[in-house]
Parts: sequence; structure tokens; C-alpha cells
Amino acid sequence: MKVFKFGGASVKDASAVKNVGEVIKLHDENLVVVISAMGKTTNNLEKVVESYLAKDGKTEGKLNQVKDFHTSILNELFENKKHPIFNEVHNTFVEIEWEIEDEAVREYDYIYDQIVSVGEVLSTKIVSAYLNETGLSNTWQDIRNVIQTDNTHRNAKVDWELTEKLAQKEIQTKIAKGQSVILTQGFIGSSSELFTTTLGREGSDFSAGILAHCLNAESVTIWKDVPGMLNADPKWFDETTKLDNISYHEAVELAYYGASVIHPKTIKPLHNKNIPLFVKSFVSPKNDGTIINQNTQKDDLVPSFIFKMNQVLISISAKDYSFIMEDSLSHIFGLFSERGVQINLMQNAAISFSVCVDFDNQKTMSLIDELKKNYKVLYNDALELVTIRHYDQKTIDRVTLDKEILVEQKSRQTARFVMKQN
Repeated sequence: MKVFKFGGASVKDASAVKNVGEVIKLHDENLVVVISAMGKTTNNLEKVVESYLAKDGKTEGKLNQVKDFHTSILNELFENKKHPIFNEVHNTFVEIEWEIEDEAVREYDYIYDQIVSVGEVLSTKIVSAYLNETGLSNTWQDIRNVIQTDNTHRNAKVDWELTEKLAQKEIQTKIAKGQSVILTQGFIGSSSELFTTTLGREGSDFSAGILAHCLNAESVTIWKDVPGMLNADPKWFDETTKLDNISYHEAVELAYYGASVIHPKTIKPLHNKNIPLFVKSFVSPKNDGTIINQNTQKDDLVPSFIFKMNQVLISISAKDYSFIMEDSLSHIFGLFSERGVQINLMQNAAISFSVCVDFDNQKTMSLIDELKKNYKVLYNDALELVTIRHYDQKTIDRVTLDKEILVEQKSRQTARFVMKQN
């Protein structure tokens, strides 16, 4: 049995959905297929959440845009406008309408999970119905009946023991009964209170890793719109090189520093059971992509570049000019943890502690305000964080040209720079 994962770009419109079917048809083994929300649905549902909490009167209009997007895909995929999928999609949107019909009484992260998670449910119901309609038999699986988590909304922690038991019960038994394609959602799970949770942004890769681990899969394949794992994001580099084979360790390093092809949490459950991970193109599915396994021989052959934009550099120092000691650091880390702000880079000096984080409209300024109660705080925004694996001076010069470097860090294999445009 293999696990496939298709991201939002692979189901962004009706023709893309049809292509997913063509890719699946190339494989005659048992498959568990994990699918993300369609196109930019997650972003657009986030706007619904923001509007709802801001009480700006635009929530219904933003939700209607999401409805219209999915309806247009349905209309193109299904000639029969009385097909049950139309009613299913309508009823799925009702889940959001129930959530937003009254004023918010729960915290942001909880509301986010209940609304944004619907994107994955919509996409998988539509794709499943279309594949069945065209003769590619599959079984739709609600992953919330499998992946069990705590109630840390927006970054839920997996209950591995219970999830493995449920994966065997809900998925393995269906495969054993001859249901060869199980189609399910990425990114989401369920808490013991039966509330929907999410695994962190771009968590569908992690979902595939969880299922592969729990089902002892032969392999995982992540289907992308690129030929494999590249040494840089094509958005920032005109010329990129495909990494044919890298190790689990190298993949973890790249993911940790922000490589967008693989979610940082994906590798560990695969490495634990030596399950290879393939990154392949859904545009050219017969071509070789990238394989990630235990082989380390090719890790340092090609330098890799990772760009994180919209960064904030926060510098924290004591108000009385004293040293930043362990007790202060413990308090500072506690504040970051309480607000769910991930540190991308940190640097400690005698009287200051600097961190680079992603800008988050809900979290960043709230954290800064809280830090100011006990510390002197300065910050710079609109920055970029660049990481180079297996660097040399030529690669450094390439990325720092015409930039002001605010923070520079180097180790034997990795160079990192927090920069802004001159």
C-alpha cells in the first residue's frame, strides 16, 4: 500500500481534478490518497475568519466567493446538476454558516480550525464524487475519525497510539475488504472533545506521513507542480536544480529552515520506519522526481537556498541594562510558547536577545506588547531570512547583493542572513 498526497495546486480547478484521476489510474496498487483544499481556499477561508472576528460586515460576501469558486468547479465536473454532490457541498458550507451566525465566544484558534478545516472536506468530497462518477472507484474517509490530537488548535499534537489503532480500524480494514483507493483529507484531525483541529499550516504533508507510519506504507509520494525537490524556490531563482536523492537528515534540515516543498514534521514518522518519500510532478507523473531515504552520498553536491519573507526581527533587552540571563530567557521563551509564535532564528548577546519570526497579524504585535511589560523591545519588520545549505562565498554574494545584513550566522554547512533591501 502506498500513500499519495495532492496539494492545493493539483486540485485548483476542474481540469486539475481530472488530472488527479489520470495520475491515480497509472497505479494499480492499494492507495491512500490525501488531498488538500482546492487552490487558494485555505487563504480565502482565513479571510472569512478575519472578517467574522472583525465584525466588518463582509463575512457573508467573502464566504460567497468561496462558495462560487467550488460551485464553478462542480458545474464543470458534473453534467448532471442533480448529482448528490451538489447537496453535499451545500451542506458542508452550512457548517461554516452555523459557526458564524452568532457572535464569537471562543478563542481565535478554535474558530480558525472549525472554519478553515472545511476546505479539505469540500475538496475531498468533490474529488471523490468525480472519480467515482468516471469509474475510478474510491472510498471517502473522514480523517477526523482517524487522526486524533490534543486541543492545541492550529498546531495540534498527534495522539500516535490512538491514531494508529484507528488507522488500522478505519482504513486498513477497508483495504483488506477490497476498497483499493481510500481518499481523505490532509491538515485536519479531531480532539477528544470531537472538535476539529488542524496540524499547522501546510500540514497535509504531515497527514500523509502520519498515515504512512500508522499503516506501514511502502512509500509516500507528494505530487507537486515542480519536477521534484529543487534547490531553490522558482519564485526567487530563475535557474534551479532538482535534487535527485537526499537523505532524511538533509530533508529535515531543509524543512526546518523553511523549504516549502515538505512540511517540517513530515520526515520523522517516515524515517522511524524507513519509508521512502518521493516528490514528483503531477504534470509529468511518469518522470523521476526526488527520493528521500537513508542515502547521504549526494546531500552536499548542490547548494540549497531557502527564503522566508515577511519576517520580523525582535530585539529584547532588560530595562535596567542588566544581562539577559537564563531566568529571563526562560520567561521570554514562555511568552513565545504561550502565543504560539515559532522562532526562525535567534541570537544572544550580553544584554540583548534577538529573534526572527514570521509576521502574523494576530500574534506578533500581541507578543511584542506583552514583552514590553518587562523588557525594552525594538523590532524591524518587512525583512527576509535567507538560509543557504552547503554554501560558499559565491552563493553568499549571490543572495546578499544590494541587501543590508542585520543578522548573520554561519555553521560548517549552513549560512543564514536576516536582511532588508538597501
